[in-house]
Amino acid sequence: MSEIYVSDELYTTAPTDGSRLPKEMAVYELLDKLKIPYERIDHDAADTMEACELIDQKLGVTMCKNLFLRNQQKTTFFLLLIPGDKKFMTKDLSKQLGISRLSFAEPEYMEKYLNITPGSVSVLGLMNDKDWYVDLLIDKDVLDAEYIGCHPCMNTSSLKIKTSDIIKKFLKHTGHRHTVVRL
Repeated sequence: MSEIYVSDELYTTAPTDGSRLPKEMAVYELLDKLKIPYERIDHDAADTMEACELIDQKLGVTMCKNLFLRNQQKTTFFLLLIPGDKKFMTKDLSKQLGISRLSFAEPEYMEKYLNITPGSVSVLGLMNDKDWYVDLLIDKDVLDAEYIGCHPCMNTSSLKIKTSDIIKKFLKHTGHRHTVVRL
């Protein structure tokens, strides 16, 4: 695996270079509005957990693995947050949820409901799910961690945010509830 470039610079504010997409800037605007502090680092596109290893070290947090799933009928969608180093088995989650067959949702559903493309999936995309089509599932280990590492809806930056701020401020704002799972 080739290493990606990761800046040595940590920021606590939104980028000001004018080169960011509106969907990324909307994340920073919302975090500021909700008074949610964060640390940000910029890097080359990081669309795998392996690519995030250096980001983890520099931010001092384990990036969260964000999986966008659906039921067989494509009527129920889930965003699953698990530690980046945890192995995921669909059958384990299917059993906990009482759903016979879960699979990865197609990219068009990510864009439709979360305004996110593959490799950039993040809990912060729930800000775009105004009609609550996506159910949030959080692994107990993520919930127990002090911080969560995630992308601001683009995989060229990563954020370190207090888990309690995501739960108490961000999800309260979006209106999403979460279900705790143990994987």
